[in-house]
Amino acid sequence: PEDSWGLHEELLTNCVELWNSLDLHYEIVNICTGDMGTVAAKKYDLEAWLPGVESYKEVVSCSNCTDYQANRLRMRYRTADGNEAVHTLNSTAVATSRALVAIIEQNQMEDGLVQIPSVLQPYMHNQTVLQSCNW
Repeated sequence: PEDSWGLHEELLTNCVELWNSLDLHYEIVNICTGDMGTVAAKKYDLEAWLPGVESYKEVVSCSNCTDYQANRLRMRYRTADGNEAVHTLNSTAVATSRALVAIIEQNQMEDGLVQIPSVLQPYMHNQTVLQSCNW
């Protein structure tokens, strides 16, 4: 539990590095408690710019739920003084469909083709542009 706040920041850093590698425009939002619900004690969202709707939309959620979920699930660990609830954290890092929308919208060229982010090109047979297919 004492490490959960630092680990939460590490999860956010991992997300930022991933989205930076995609060369996508996004912003980090520290969600206020009134918008979080009861589970999370602290939550960050990464919101990617979507030109089609001219606004930022959530693509990543990164939460520290402290002991809330652990208490409900009775998840404990042993200490010298007895048992304590663990802290739970989560991060979507990359929700595939949301990331795909951001990649397409931010990399679509005037001719309608989509430039592939350089970090993904090795996984796309080194293509630099998504080609339309005739099925």
